[in-house]
Amino acid sequence: MGLWGWLTGRGRDEPEPEPPAPPAPTEADVLAALDRLGERARSEGLAVAVLTRIARIDRAIRTTLPRLRTFGLGSYEGYAVVATALSYLPEALEAYLRLPRDWADQRPVDRGRTSLMLLVDQLDLLAASTEQILDAAARADAQALIQHGRFLAAKFGGGSGDVHATAAPPPAPRTPGPANPLDLP
Repeated sequence: MGLWGWLTGRGRDEPEPEPPAPPAPTEADVLAALDRLGERARSEGLAVAVLTRIARIDRAIRTTLPRLRTFGLGSYEGYAVVATALSYLPEALEAYLRLPRDWADQRPVDRGRTSLMLLVDQLDLLAASTEQILDAAARADAQALIQHGRFLAAKFGGGSGDVHATAAPPPAPRTPGPANPLDLP
């Protein structure tokens, strides 16, 4: 509101405009976050068990990202993959990294498990969930391939729907016989 509006009282009852929502993260944003997280994990000298699980999650996310269109915009699966890369995985790692290394790796903190064991369990859970989403996306892609094959079979092969069933059967093997059917053996 300007000076004149303030002096005359205009605009006092009008609510302040909402700030625009931040843009949704792009595939490039997710990949950059994964790169930073991987570099951080390697530079911290983490246990091999942690590094291999982070690599497993990273691989599943990178493979799934291009397939997220399968689920549609704003899907739970898309949100879960992006949130894993940008929030769940970094937060789990950061919580662990704030602890003194020897203490985190050796002191039981929850039902006899160390912080390292807790982190490994959390990483296993994240890996399993991202791999399930990847599997669902790959199955959807495979289903699209099956449907396309059925379309092609119906369009060009006789309509049975099975691409392999539309091919002509192989000729029956011929047994050698007389060259002239009138010749008796």
